[in-house]
Amino acid sequence: MLASFVWISLTMLLPFFATCPKGLESLLLDELTQLGATHLQETVAGIGFKGDLATAYRACMWSRLASRIMLQLTEFTMRTDMDLYLGAANVAWEDHIQPGQTFAVDFSGTNEAITNTQYGGLKIKDAIVDRLTKRHGERPNVDKRAPDIKILAHLKRNNELSITLDLSGPALHQRGYRQQAGEAPLKENLAVAILLRSGWDKVSPLVDPMCGSGTLLIEAALMAADHAPGLLRVRFGFMAWSGHDRNAWQEISAEATVRATRGLKNTQVQLIGFDQDKRVVGFAHDNAVAAGVANLVDVRLASVENLVNPLADPQHFDLQQTDEQTGWVISNPPYGERLSEFPSLLGLHQLLGDKLREQFKGWHVSLISSSPELLSCLRLRHDKIYKLFNGALACELRNYQIAADAKTARPLAVDFANRLAKNIKLLEKWAKSESIDCYRLYDADLPEYNAAIDRYQDYIVIQEYAAPKTIPEYKARGRFYDLVQATMAVTGVTANKLIMKVRARQVGREQYEKLDRRDQWLEVQEHNAKLLVNLYDYLDTGLFLDHRPTRKRIGTLAKGKDFLNLFAYTGSATVHAGLGGAKSTTTVDMSNTYLGWAERNMALNGLNGREHEFIQADCLSWLREPGESYDLIFVDPPTFSNSKRMEDNFDIQRDHLELLGLLSKHLRPEGLVVFSNNKRQFKMDLAGLAVLGLTATDVSKHSLPKDFARNPHIHNCWEIRWA
Repeated sequence: MLASFVWISLTMLLPFFATCPKGLESLLLDELTQLGATHLQETVAGIGFKGDLATAYRACMWSRLASRIMLQLTEFTMRTDMDLYLGAANVAWEDHIQPGQTFAVDFSGTNEAITNTQYGGLKIKDAIVDRLTKRHGERPNVDKRAPDIKILAHLKRNNELSITLDLSGPALHQRGYRQQAGEAPLKENLAVAILLRSGWDKVSPLVDPMCGSGTLLIEAALMAADHAPGLLRVRFGFMAWSGHDRNAWQEISAEATVRATRGLKNTQVQLIGFDQDKRVVGFAHDNAVAAGVANLVDVRLASVENLVNPLADPQHFDLQQTDEQTGWVISNPPYGERLSEFPSLLGLHQLLGDKLREQFKGWHVSLISSSPELLSCLRLRHDKIYKLFNGALACELRNYQIAADAKTARPLAVDFANRLAKNIKLLEKWAKSESIDCYRLYDADLPEYNAAIDRYQDYIVIQEYAAPKTIPEYKARGRFYDLVQATMAVTGVTANKLIMKVRARQVGREQYEKLDRRDQWLEVQEHNAKLLVNLYDYLDTGLFLDHRPTRKRIGTLAKGKDFLNLFAYTGSATVHAGLGGAKSTTTVDMSNTYLGWAERNMALNGLNGREHEFIQADCLSWLREPGESYDLIFVDPPTFSNSKRMEDNFDIQRDHLELLGLLSKHLRPEGLVVFSNNKRQFKMDLAGLAVLGLTATDVSKHSLPKDFARNPHIHNCWEIRWA
């Protein structure tokens, strides 16, 4: 057990602990060594060290990497809550907390005895209150928001508990200059780690093409000017501490002030930032002013598309002419967690890579991202990779050296791009002659590029098929991103009109579950029908493209007939039947959402009136009830469903005969059932059908459109009549 701390002298060696984000430990160890710390021990997310009080003060003033500096008060084994209370009560709290001061306890970690961190903090609080009340005759107060003294306790997995006094106050990365910030700003100490890992020499020009609120540039300016980050702070945790030595702190502060004044006066470093958001550019300027480095940081409004090397035209950028022709590009490009964000991010990274090769030949480049695949879209060869953490988010920092003779990157996924271009050439004229503006361009034609690509007018929808388990995830993801970039290049589609989805094997109605909430609709043409699709909100768009010939045939068969559409989805087959002159239509689906969609599709084509009925029901239950009979029935059931709203689960292979038997009770003597499903290797029970008095003709080949010719198993289709 560490003895509880009692103040003796300024030169006494004391145990401290410095915390930092994961990945910064070795950098922090080097920094603390330079600040005079000894007996350093590296752990996860922190460094234990020893030093006198002045060493701790220098760490609080000068550390650019630490999150907190803490004085270790005691450490002991804790297996019960009584161990916790007695261990905490053994600390000489009267040496740290004065009468009338407030304190707070922050507890982390659990074990069998302490399963709740609030309870752990409460036991330490009780020990402190009891000891101080006994010593001072006055009960101290707790202030969780702004305590004079903050106590930190951490329980490790081996039941060792450490209690420390927070010398920092607010976390040290909170320098005090950040007035405003854009989305997901970098923490200041992570920005410093990026600068250090990049190898930037503190004198060469530095450009951040996506600077946001300016954190990287401002931290670079503070480093170049020898400006201690602690000078920007008003308050530290040790300032109300009983052991605080004001003279020692004033001496360290005075030295830091002199160094900062001299550095700001003499530093000539060129730090230039760009951002496409005018509001965020204003944030960066205000933050630089607050940090006192506005004379070193120049932030301009510009997108990556308009990115230029400022050294190529120094007069335009008001830069001092120097012989220096190269420098560092360091940035934190945006990275999204949602698949819908990736098309624009892919395009951004591809464009950034092109601009770096074009504008920054011979420069060093360092970029951090939580998506290594996005960094791969730069198509630059990295020299070094560092693992860092932005909060809990694992990131990679990649260092590059742009060759002095860098050329345009060679095209990616050449075989795929050639195949896609060939497919487009074959299909465009055909689609125009058929009066259709949504069709499939590519369907896993090449095994290594495993996706489906559909065109909806000038939109492109890419659906990634789940890769086999034998393919490493990083390789599958890299190929998919190559495919997306090549698709953008071949089709010319802009990022805002490219939609990416992942298609794994779906169960029941999973394919209909909502992915987004844009509520953005597109009116498309299919032969003589107008239909509404939603490209963003669902895995499927509301229109099964492979059923196009079947819908067209329904239109030709429907004239003067009563038509029934079961498992109707968005009612596109009903639209074709209505336009074909059906006497009446009945549309049945379990989902009110899709029935509403079907009604909108019908109204879009002028198909209104009482003869068009929409019924929300479980189709199997509805068929079991006595009801109307029909001349023409289209049924496209799911392969499998276990929906909570169905009375039982449904399997198309197992249950198709029962389904067709129920349908026969609603089929008129001269009627026709068009039956389709998507189960590969589906086998029709012809003998069972014969018992029902029905006969079936396989029309799958005739129902396959030209754009699905490579995938004959996309669906199967049967026409069923009375024998």
